[in-house]
Amino acid sequence: MTGPGAGPWLVADVGGTNARFALVDGPDGTPEHVASLPTRDHAGLADAAAAYLARHAGVRPSAACLAVAGPVSGGTYHLTNAGWPAGTADAVRERLRIPRLEILNDFEALALALPRLAPGDLIPVGPSAPTGGGTLAVVGPGTGLGVAGLVPTAAGWLALPGEGGQVDIPAATEREVEVMRLLRAERGAATAELLLSGDGLARIHRFLAVIDGVPAAEPLDPARICSRLDDPLCEEAVLMFCALLGSLAGNVALTLGARGGVYLGGGILPRIADVLCGSSFRARFEWKPPVEDYLRTIPTALIVHPGPALVGAAAHLTQTLRTPALERA
Repeated sequence: MTGPGAGPWLVADVGGTNARFALVDGPDGTPEHVASLPTRDHAGLADAAAAYLARHAGVRPSAACLAVAGPVSGGTYHLTNAGWPAGTADAVRERLRIPRLEILNDFEALALALPRLAPGDLIPVGPSAPTGGGTLAVVGPGTGLGVAGLVPTAAGWLALPGEGGQVDIPAATEREVEVMRLLRAERGAATAELLLSGDGLARIHRFLAVIDGVPAAEPLDPARICSRLDDPLCEEAVLMFCALLGSLAGNVALTLGARGGVYLGGGILPRIADVLCGSSFRARFEWKPPVEDYLRTIPTALIVHPGPALVGAAAHLTQTLRTPALERA
């Protein structure tokens, strides 16, 4: 078989910190030869992809799906937190000389992966884990904050990407309101991404120190905050992070009608999986009077698969490149 449907395919998950690439051996294949390249080491998306392909001399992908952490519209993409210039799918396609190349929002790709995740790829956060049926949603704090939905249709799964990370902070307690006020004074806005991200966790920690009058010290990065949970301020910062995330995830579930489940992605949460499961995340997810009963039926789970957006990028190619001949096979 020749043409884009035959493989190999190039897939990618490109964030503000790292660009992960893999090869897929055609429809329904799984990502292999996964490699992570620091985005700061490359001038743009095409350069990073070319550097990865140079490691696999002789491989000429017939198609590619590159998922990027930022808005994608009309073939134009912009990586919000990478410092790369905006670009177009056409320019990347010409540079890489790949016959068919598509660029998706990274959370569109992550959403497309959800039905393909196995039970071992998930940790339930609450009474049960999603089963992959019905409308689904995914929320993920990492370098930024991503949100997407996934709807079953007669033609396959339809991903609903957006900029849900830019909604307002769902503050509910007095301490959260105080943190939100400091954030608004500092940044002029109080969007969810400014607290529910790597930098956001550091901001929560710093603002709590200001509120409590703790003497100024060297700011802690997210990894150090997560590793110092014996420190009361670090513990409160992480628990507030989980609580705010629960409220946001509940809002997403209600907005999309995600009765099939809400999945949690991103690079931060797997580091604090035990804390997340023991936090008020689930209580805050359900605490939406008068619709608590509605939300109690919606399962939530943490994704622990090492490369779900790569799986989703491959799923997108499988769905869009599938031919009648492939369907009969």
